[in-house]
Amino acid sequence: MSHQRRRKRLPTWGIPALYAAVALAAGLVLPRLEASLLPGSQSGLSASAALAIFSTIGSGMIALTGIVFSLAFVMVQFSSTAYSPRLVLWIARDPTLWHAMGVFSATFLYAIAAMAWVERGGAHGTPFVSSWLVICLLLASVAMFVALIERVSLLQIHRMLGFTADHGRRVIDETYPPFDAAVATPDPQGFQSVPVTLTVSHAGRPMTVQALDAPVLLDIAAAAGAVVVVTASVGDTLVESGVMLRVHGGTRTIDERALRAAFVLGGERTFEQDPKYAIRLLVDIAIKALSPAVNDPTTAVQALDQIEDLLLRLGRRRLEIGAFRDRAGALRLVVPYPEWDDFLTLAFDEIRHCGATSVQVMRRMRALAADLIRALPPERHEALHHHQRRLDTSIAKSFQDAGEKQEASIEDRQGLGIPRT
Repeated sequence: MSHQRRRKRLPTWGIPALYAAVALAAGLVLPRLEASLLPGSQSGLSASAALAIFSTIGSGMIALTGIVFSLAFVMVQFSSTAYSPRLVLWIARDPTLWHAMGVFSATFLYAIAAMAWVERGGAHGTPFVSSWLVICLLLASVAMFVALIERVSLLQIHRMLGFTADHGRRVIDETYPPFDAAVATPDPQGFQSVPVTLTVSHAGRPMTVQALDAPVLLDIAAAAGAVVVVTASVGDTLVESGVMLRVHGGTRTIDERALRAAFVLGGERTFEQDPKYAIRLLVDIAIKALSPAVNDPTTAVQALDQIEDLLLRLGRRRLEIGAFRDRAGALRLVVPYPEWDDFLTLAFDEIRHCGATSVQVMRRMRALAADLIRALPPERHEALHHHQRRLDTSIAKSFQDAGEKQEASIEDRQGLGIPRT
């Protein structure tokens, strides 16, 4: 299992701000450097032509930026109503959108700055590099606009489902070792008999645990000779006085601020270190598609395709990774991670409940459970058999007609495609 320190990222609003700052700096510095180093260089444009071109580019960029903002708002609203409100954050954070805004802003600001150097100081014509840089920025803006239009296709349902599942596949690969890897499971008797010497609680407004720096907590616990038991898992929302962790035993005092610093808190869940979040979003899309207002079971079947792939990858990984030991082999850190049953409950229960009357969804879910049983190790089978029985119970309750009940009980990967005999 790899634990990487969380990399600090530039906030989304900082991307266009950075572009704007660079454009302003270039508009102030570059013409002066060109005047001192290349005093005779001219663009070949007359003053009137340069002013017309630069003013047209500048005003056009303002209009294009307004289009981009409108497009962003439409994307956010559409993703919220059609898929899941929790996907709004990821659509709004699309780097293509913010880089496009940055290029448009930079083009506008630099075009305005370039106008100030037309025939400045009595010189005839316009500087060569500064003038043609405006044209290069215009071409870059056109390219970014084309890229932005292409990103709109992300709102197609199959791409949205793939986009969500890709994040889940990445976090699974980064979080869990192979199934045959030797991992240590926490022994409650190893620390519950030791008195609690420190309890760290959350103070302030509700915040979500977005990531946890386990190596830092392990080092702190090992240095103090203590056992740190984390009670708030990644994805949990901490409220006032909510317990984050407890320290059992220890030979020295631990700085509470260092323990708090290992928690990355934010306003919403993220994919980072949260393997359940991708499944949560896929389930949200599926149950919204199954709502009476939408009534689109085919979308739910497509979501189940991605859910099956994530469950298949999880079932082939070692999920019991919550115990961390120091170099001497002593237990020092216990972190809660979801178990196999937790993943299956999240993936099956809500979709089974909302799609209980859909023959298409029931057939796809039966195929999903059967395929996982065939593909995964035997120790994963018991929980899958349990959900198979619950599917049978839902079908028996939802379909009174014997023929419909039989049809809904068939395994079919397409829902209503090629049934298995």
